[in-house]
Amino acid sequence: MKTRPLTRHLRNTAVPASVHAPHEVRVQEHPLPDELLGARATDARRRSELRRALLRWRQAGAALLAVFGLGLGLVGPAHADKIRDLTSVAGVRTNQLIGYGLVVGLDGSGDQTTQAPFTTQSLENMLQQFGIVVPANARPQLKNAAAVIVTADLPPFAKPGQTIDVTVASIGNAKTLRGGQLLMAPLKGADGNTYAIAQGSVVIGGISAQGKSGSSVQVNISDSGRIPNGATVERAVPSSFASGGDLVLNLNTPDFTTASRVVQAINAAYGAGTANALDGGSIAVRSPPDPSQKVSWLGDIQNIDVTPGDPPARVVVNSRTGTVVIGSDVRVTAAAVAHGSIQVTISEQPLVSQPNAFSKGQTAVVPSSDVQVSENGGHMFKFGPGVSLDTIVRAVNQVGAAPSDLISILQALKQAGALHADLVVI
Repeated sequence: MKTRPLTRHLRNTAVPASVHAPHEVRVQEHPLPDELLGARATDARRRSELRRALLRWRQAGAALLAVFGLGLGLVGPAHADKIRDLTSVAGVRTNQLIGYGLVVGLDGSGDQTTQAPFTTQSLENMLQQFGIVVPANARPQLKNAAAVIVTADLPPFAKPGQTIDVTVASIGNAKTLRGGQLLMAPLKGADGNTYAIAQGSVVIGGISAQGKSGSSVQVNISDSGRIPNGATVERAVPSSFASGGDLVLNLNTPDFTTASRVVQAINAAYGAGTANALDGGSIAVRSPPDPSQKVSWLGDIQNIDVTPGDPPARVVVNSRTGTVVIGSDVRVTAAAVAHGSIQVTISEQPLVSQPNAFSKGQTAVVPSSDVQVSENGGHMFKFGPGVSLDTIVRAVNQVGAAPSDLISILQALKQAGALHADLVVI
């Protein structure tokens, strides 16, 4: 018989009633029958299989919840935008610069000096600055130079020494600026002050070639290009951002609902009275007087999420290209539209009047005009109340109408008061 201390969990043991040791209890172990051991092993395997099955069900349930949560997110509330994407800070703006310059190094594709005399004049003025005087009676035939206009956008807070991109465009009759080099050209602002100096190699995105017979080929535009980092800033534009006082946030798209929500979001984050709407497009915000604190404070405000208001129902029509852009909220009341097109064709076929041989008459050309008017069969459209413009577009496309017909229908619906949207023609 073996004995052991009762320091472990007692399993399959029997404790005699006469044992009463104060510190240690010795028990007598009896081996279990084989049938009982087999039954307990089977129960252990069943419990293990049950635990594995429960684990698999939990994993499957977690996956279903994740998919269900994703679906809820897709049909949830409208996506919120950052305030920095909806507004701009008053006084923080881009300034346009413009200048005049010369592009040299062209492979015979420059301005023809007889038709663009300002190119020769500009080159002579530049040479005089280097002490080179061109005789007055000289008429140099330049083929490798072109007069250009140089433009650039000066970003806010640009400091002297920084570089910006410039755009170069020919103002003469140069065929291409490929391979050209822009000479030093000052860029001025609206106040007449020079804010940057541009110079560098012109990068052209197009190509143009012409043969001696006059045949030519052109891909994209080759008489304008860009110079990346081609201008160096020489003067900074004064900004009122560092001065004291409240800041004003201007909405990119004025809307009373969006302005109200921006004010509510800022006041919820920084306390009541921090922001105040001036109108439907401007919000005044109190700011700390210290410039460094104002920068970090404004950065935090611009990261606040705001759900903008619904855009107005609008239809934009480009009458030149026939492009029609229709908003999703555009609706039409009950209306019936009949539209047909009239086509007028005028053809000229001159006739020659030849007199007899001995009549002493003269040969004359007699004009002969043929005018034909044709009207295509009109189509009748009938729409119920509240129908979307998508239905109208499909109906017009099914009968093979042109975009110009759709534009005419939209204008007629607007005049009749059936189109409940702003019709913008550009």
